[in-house]
Amino acid sequence: MHLRRNPRHTSLQIPTRRVQAPAPAHTARTTRALGALLAVAALLVSACSAGASTSSATSNAGVALGALPRSTPAALSPYYGQKTRWHSCGVPGFECATLKAPLDYDKPADGDVRLAVARKKATGPGKRLGSLFVNPGGPGGSAVGYVQAYAGIGYPAEVRARYDMVAVDPRGVGRSEPVECLDGRDMDTYTQTDSTPDDARETAELVDAYKKFAEECGAHSAKLLRHVSTVETARDMDIVRAALGDAKLNYVGASYGTFLGATYAGLFPGRSGRLVLDGAMDPSLSARRVNLDQTAGFETAFQSFAKDCVQQPDCPLGAKGTPSAEAGRKLKAFFGKLDAHPIPTGDADGRTLGESLATTGVIAAMYDESSWAQLRDALSSAMKENDGAGLLVLADSYYERDADGHYSNLMSANAAVNCLDGQPAYDSPEEVEKAVPTFEKASPVFGEGLAWPSLSCAYWPVGPTGEPHRIEARGAGPIVVVGTTRDPATPYRWARALAAQLSSGRLLTYEGDGHTAYGRGSACIDSAINAYLLRGTPPVDGKRCS
Repeated sequence: MHLRRNPRHTSLQIPTRRVQAPAPAHTARTTRALGALLAVAALLVSACSAGASTSSATSNAGVALGALPRSTPAALSPYYGQKTRWHSCGVPGFECATLKAPLDYDKPADGDVRLAVARKKATGPGKRLGSLFVNPGGPGGSAVGYVQAYAGIGYPAEVRARYDMVAVDPRGVGRSEPVECLDGRDMDTYTQTDSTPDDARETAELVDAYKKFAEECGAHSAKLLRHVSTVETARDMDIVRAALGDAKLNYVGASYGTFLGATYAGLFPGRSGRLVLDGAMDPSLSARRVNLDQTAGFETAFQSFAKDCVQQPDCPLGAKGTPSAEAGRKLKAFFGKLDAHPIPTGDADGRTLGESLATTGVIAAMYDESSWAQLRDALSSAMKENDGAGLLVLADSYYERDADGHYSNLMSANAAVNCLDGQPAYDSPEEVEKAVPTFEKASPVFGEGLAWPSLSCAYWPVGPTGEPHRIEARGAGPIVVVGTTRDPATPYRWARALAAQLSSGRLLTYEGDGHTAYGRGSACIDSAINAYLLRGTPPVDGKRCS
């Protein structure tokens, strides 16, 4: 559901897809860092997303998220009265703390979850404006990692001068009692599972992979799995806000982080300060609609990549003038060859490049047009030289797998949150098989590979607690919703829908490619958001930038 990467944002495709924001194009980074950022912002096509609903693909768009009472319940007073004890993080300029939140807000006496918080204090000059919370998306992206690797040092200097840059790893994510599922070896197997089954045997293998993933999550994180919803995470942020002494929460969220930020505004409209929701999600959509929209979004992004690729002398998808559709057919045919005969990668653990990992690598590069040259090189090596190393690097970066074979908990947390926030899009392999032609119509290149992950939450060990709904946040101040017209992971129509739902939404449009817009090269976007964060002046609703 909801894709950047960490420091920001597809495959079994892993059962669920992420939505995380990519690192800004101007940020210097290694290939590995790029991968991390891509992964966070995109978690793409989620099998069960925040907007997930019933398998009938219906939507409760008429239901609006209700605000919580303004007064703090007595049972939560100890949490709201916590004092923050800062200590060194080991990262220059940053300090860290741990705060507590109730595991179950309905039963606060049943235990706590520990929340990891990081901060870089305002550098000045100018009057301090309080804390600015940031979240890179996912779900499953580490906000602490994001603020330390990018936001706390890469956000505009004038913003960092006036705000303390703050991040909280959501419950179940990163350093906040992470959800754990498969170990590295099993994750390697999982990410290589064929997600375009050709017969009953391959379908059974895919279903078994989904079941094993779910069972292991249940075995290792049984208690926590019931309490990692977006609503609970939003309530956690309010506890942290209070502990920091801020009357209102100021926030910049990317990708899935927009759903988290909008949820906060819906629950606490009177405590919502300056909120920027970049690469917005539409919480009113059913899971099926979310998955189809994202599939079409990645097709749109591929068309842009293909048009650029064939203008380059080293494009493996065709010479100058080759239609994008033909380039797509060539890539799809290559995926088919890999399905039958994976190619070498030189990987120390013996992994080869099959269709699933290759598709993930291509999709990872769709988040940020600055990675198109890297993708072009990786495809050239794979298609012309039988060398899958470049695409494997992209896929590993998406999954946050390091050179030692260890994975972050990004994908585990992604599944846990998505499967709790909404019901599965499909309940059986037969339902997916019937839906495949619709997905292929949305994307001839990626459709089949993005249809099957929609099944993964059907086997989740914990039942969902969420459903599609509108978020109005009546009583909140202006909320800036940012949409990119050719965003692959959070299609532009979602930003328009969220801005329309929010009673005080202001739509800011970037006409361009890539996932999210702030800090990625548009002076028009950056100046509009900076003016809002620094002076409280939101852009005119409907403002467009290029």
